[in-house]
Amino acid sequence: MNMNRRLFAASTLTAAVGLALTAQAPAARAQGMANPPQIVKDNMARMKAQHLEKCYGINAVAKNDCAEGAHSCAGQATQARDPKSFVLLPAGDCAKIQGGKLTAS
Repeated sequence: MNMNRRLFAASTLTAAVGLALTAQAPAARAQGMANPPQIVKDNMARMKAQHLEKCYGINAVAKNDCAEGAHSCAGQATQARDPKSFVLLPAGDCAKIQGGKLTAS
């Protein structure tokens, strides 16, 4: 009987911690978008100034300009052709590359 109570208590505590961490995740993401890293700011400024567009799904490992929710940003892609990582290309070029998409998958 005593073992069942300990198991129940441990399960309850684990669930509570998991829920607390899950509840904090959206707030952390929102805060990151409000104050993005400098590399994100630099890439977005370059994108506007040079008329570039995001092209998803064509990056090489560690050769990406940023990502949508996959990791922090530039150079952090852990897989090639990551559907959430993008590279910045001149407008119109993404459509010419096999596998290139203008939105994250």
